[in-house]
Amino acid sequence: MPHAILLGGPAGLGKRDFARAIEAALLCVTRRTDGHACGACRGCRLREAGSHPDMHRVSFALNEKGEPRSEIIVQQVRELGEVLVKTSQFGGYRVATIDPADALNPNSGNALLKTLEEPAPGAVLVLVTDRPSRLIATIRSRCARIDVRFPPRDAAHAWLQAQGIAPDASTAALDLAAGNPGIARRYADAEARALAGEVAKDLESIASGAAGCADVASRWAKDRAGERLELAGELARLGAWRNAGAPLPSSTPALARLTASADLFKLAAWWDRANLVRVQLSTPLRSDLLLFELLDEFRELAA
Repeated sequence: MPHAILLGGPAGLGKRDFARAIEAALLCVTRRTDGHACGACRGCRLREAGSHPDMHRVSFALNEKGEPRSEIIVQQVRELGEVLVKTSQFGGYRVATIDPADALNPNSGNALLKTLEEPAPGAVLVLVTDRPSRLIATIRSRCARIDVRFPPRDAAHAWLQAQGIAPDASTAALDLAAGNPGIARRYADAEARALAGEVAKDLESIASGAAGCADVASRWAKDRAGERLELAGELARLGAWRNAGAPLPSSTPALARLTASADLFKLAAWWDRANLVRVQLSTPLRSDLLLFELLDEFRELAA
């Protein structure tokens, strides 16, 4: 095993399940012949209970107010480094998972570098991130990298239908999720499809002048604003792809006309801006004003 593994790729593709499988296999006392954990030995039972002494997981710690931090701090990484140099209590691997690894700040990232540059024998670090590009290059270069990518469309369809999703619904959901089956499973929900239809109708009304940006922004701010912004970004992207022959979900045909002729670079910039505003919604900034500015930009883009 390498001393460090970087699992990177879009959310929704099973990276964390994969990380848990690696963790389970390394801590299992009697691995199966195919390399997977047996699920029954003492090591497996302790891992399942979350009490295995050689298993360590680093994520968002609580601050002084008892609330989750927004980043992984240097103290957490230093404590992990001190633990990993100790002898394994089971005489095997010590496994540590850092998730999300892109939440490392500059100080904690530099502290992790020391552990990566001087790996302790028998210690394996697993870094999980939806945004590997946010990790500093020196961390990425010191890990065995596994990039998780979208499966073929027919495989994604088969997987969604195995989850009990009808073929038509899985097609529409995959279109909306740009081929990501994990995200598509969420979009295939009847409530999510209804919300996508509402968002499409609102954007169409803004582009045609039938609705004002302020009214729509005020309404979105009061009800699942983040979900609506996520869907708005995906719908706009679908419209841009329409000229390339990409099919649109049946619930959103209007969006093809809205953004198919828009400047691709401006549309990409608006998509990035929508993702930024989604993050800003959790800050003290007024949600309705953030949404108003974004929707006004969309109105100009679709004009």
